[in-house]
Amino acid sequence: MKQEQLHLIQKVLNHVVQCDGFYQKKYEGISVCDIQSKADFKKLPFTTKDELRDAYPLGLQAVPDDKIVRIHSSSGTTGTPVIIPYTQQDIMDWAIMFKRCYETAGMTSLDRVQITPGYGLWTAGIGFQNGAELLGAMTIPMGPGNTDKQIQMMIDLKSTVLCATSSYALLLAEEITKRGLKDHIHLKKGVIGSERWGEKMRRRIANELGVQLYDIYGLTEIYGPGIAMSCDYECGMHCWEDYLYFEIIDPLTGRVLPEGESGELVITTLKKEGAPLIRYRTHDLSRFIPGECSCGSPYRRIDTIIGRTDDMVKVRGVNIFPGQVEDLLKTIEGTSSEYQVMIDHLEGKDIVNLYVETEPSCDKKALEQDIKHAFKSKIGITIVPHLVAMGELPRSEKKSKRIFDNRY
Repeated sequence: MKQEQLHLIQKVLNHVVQCDGFYQKKYEGISVCDIQSKADFKKLPFTTKDELRDAYPLGLQAVPDDKIVRIHSSSGTTGTPVIIPYTQQDIMDWAIMFKRCYETAGMTSLDRVQITPGYGLWTAGIGFQNGAELLGAMTIPMGPGNTDKQIQMMIDLKSTVLCATSSYALLLAEEITKRGLKDHIHLKKGVIGSERWGEKMRRRIANELGVQLYDIYGLTEIYGPGIAMSCDYECGMHCWEDYLYFEIIDPLTGRVLPEGESGELVITTLKKEGAPLIRYRTHDLSRFIPGECSCGSPYRRIDTIIGRTDDMVKVRGVNIFPGQVEDLLKTIEGTSSEYQVMIDHLEGKDIVNLYVETEPSCDKKALEQDIKHAFKSKIGITIVPHLVAMGELPRSEKKSKRIFDNRY
């Protein structure tokens, strides 16, 4: 923790305990004046998403009503949505961070940025737009869906940057290849976020679109996308530590882990006014990458998100994460990036069916055995592999669901 970060944390703490709201109640009995070091800070309790849900609708608000200019919200698909209020300064700070993301990817005001993530209460689309406009780039705010129109605008307006989820980027790449339009597009870069994606999917999108890909990170509770970004060297994402303080913890014990060890990412906002968050548990799994980046950025790096603590399913006593399946499949020749895991409980036991797209020329019988053996030896359970043709599994314009647990 840098000294300037500590000063900002102390300022935030002194402010939130004076507001009649979430943190005043949470920190009752805690003397925030005693937070004088990193060791003191680590004694503060974590903030969880369930607490944010309990604060619905505006319990997180830490400034008067006349300072709030916008709200965003989580989807609420798994419970009560989380409402995050923003001040005008919050909007500007977010745009500054997003502009920095684009600059980290080598973008300039001469780029033409096609934005396909959703608009509305979700933070994605408007975040990409505000950053691109602050950069001075031409912004093409398409939003999700209508693939025919997306491709038409991409060709006619000569878009140079595609902003998308990995699932929708793959769908667009496949459609462009299928229609023989690769020579008609002008894309140079792809900024991809919102979901984890494996190396095979990355290579397919990059090759089919002819672009260099960049990972962008963020979450609705902490501004939105744009709080960390990969560079040309593709070795983790630089995180903007002048606006945010990052920690990696053991998700089971809450112990702060040393640099290089993987765990759950915890974030504290240093300048956010509308809804400051202190030691917020993101559920995202990552690690700090030791050493300096070859790009020369002064901002340290977190690794590409390897999964979420709440993505895990347990089968026959074995924990399975989507990232494990992706890491396994990338080592097996003949398999695609696209897969689905279906878990059912039949006749008193759990059955795991793995559906995976494969290259047309593969030896299906041998490939089935390779997948079955790899799953058993590397993950620890027996599965039933099902090889399907390329393009047979559903594509998504948003995030792709990979694991379906049908037991409950």
